[in-house]
Amino acid sequence: MPGRIDTRLTELGLTLPPAQPPVATYVPYVITGNLVVISGQLPIHDGKLYWTGKLGLTIEVEEGKLAARQCFLNVLAHLKHACEGDLDRVARVVRLAGFVACASEFTQHPLVMNGASDLAVEIFGHAGRHARVTVGVPSLPSDSPVEIEGMFEID
Repeated sequence: MPGRIDTRLTELGLTLPPAQPPVATYVPYVITGNLVVISGQLPIHDGKLYWTGKLGLTIEVEEGKLAARQCFLNVLAHLKHACEGDLDRVARVVRLAGFVACASEFTQHPLVMNGASDLAVEIFGHAGRHARVTVGVPSLPSDSPVEIEGMFEID
């Protein structure tokens, strides 16, 4: 029987993608005590980087929000693995960190990151409200426009 969070994902019409393997020397997540830290995830969809480019140059804010949303789904895929398949173990989304590849004059980083933050709240309710940081950077791996990492409290 699916858990509460899996049911919520279904209600939202969302399916978690397969967890992407690391592309360098790191692990996809670390569990320490009751915290799970998920390494940065790109907006990979159906096995490929779905968006490329920079915000304020080749990517609009709405596309950036969709990319951030996909990054968060990829974060959740690793979180589900860390929770042995049971996302109901998530007590709280503690913190999200977003990196936005953008033109130097771009200033709408928070709007882009809302793609992930809003989805966290849609899925986890009040427990999805989190601290966060969003930083503009000149480039990201594979010309990705967004990368997101997360920290979660689990039971």
